[in-house]
Amino acid sequence: MSYPTILVHVDASVRTAERIRISAELALRTDAHLTGTASTGVSGLFYLPGAIGEGNLQLGAMLDMLKQRGTFALEEFEQMVTGMGVKSFEKRLVDEEAGPGVSLQARYSDLVIVGQTNPDEPSPSTADEFPEYLVMHSGRPVLIIPYIGHFEHIGRKILVAWDGSMQATRAVTAAIPLLQQAQQVQLVVFNPEAKPDVHGDEPGADIALYLARHGIKLEVTILTTTEKASKSGRMDDLDVGNALLSHAADVDADLIVMGGYAHSRFRQVLLGGVTNTILTSMTVPVLMAH
Repeated sequence: MSYPTILVHVDASVRTAERIRISAELALRTDAHLTGTASTGVSGLFYLPGAIGEGNLQLGAMLDMLKQRGTFALEEFEQMVTGMGVKSFEKRLVDEEAGPGVSLQARYSDLVIVGQTNPDEPSPSTADEFPEYLVMHSGRPVLIIPYIGHFEHIGRKILVAWDGSMQATRAVTAAIPLLQQAQQVQLVVFNPEAKPDVHGDEPGADIALYLARHGIKLEVTILTTTEKASKSGRMDDLDVGNALLSHAADVDADLIVMGGYAHSRFRQVLLGGVTNTILTSMTVPVLMAH
């Protein structure tokens, strides 16, 4: 297995170069075609003939500025990937807000790479909820890069958060190309007693056997948090987000693989507890799928 097509979101943020470097390295490792996508943040309707009249020259100047920002970001993308030796790549500028615009492009890719939202660097083309929007709407696995830190290598020591859910299953399956190349893989199960019908007598054993058939050797670790399970017993209902990040630091993981959960359309309850904690406090890259 591999990632034949990788998409990376590029913009004018200070972390764009880090994302481009990581995406280029993954493309070289998996012999993938790499697509750099930037968004203007405005609907393409604004660019229709007659949409901007003489009285809206200021608006027209702003739209041109947003388009230039995206174009400059794509030029940086081309320079970097060319210098790193990526042979197959393309650039795409989308006249749309980053969430829906990149989500649409992501459907023609195997892996999407984006940055964690930086509260100190707002973007006119990217909403604060951009990473979670992609996880929930793109239909593709999303690799999220923290806005702090330099990550020389990704995927040498991988920590898989397993709860037996459909979301976790999709994340694990999507991560197989990286898991096969990893030097060390640890699968962690938190509070398996909360879902005895899913985990059985040997939590993690079934998924470990499945991955072994893909040539992946791993260690299964069972951890218990101080929080008690809710009636649903779901991983995102348990306060394990901080415990997961703490364990990732303990084992020196350079990538976390996990499922992403959503509950409703309201921001404050949109994401499951674990998902929200990881997206706001991540310390290492996270591959997430819904």
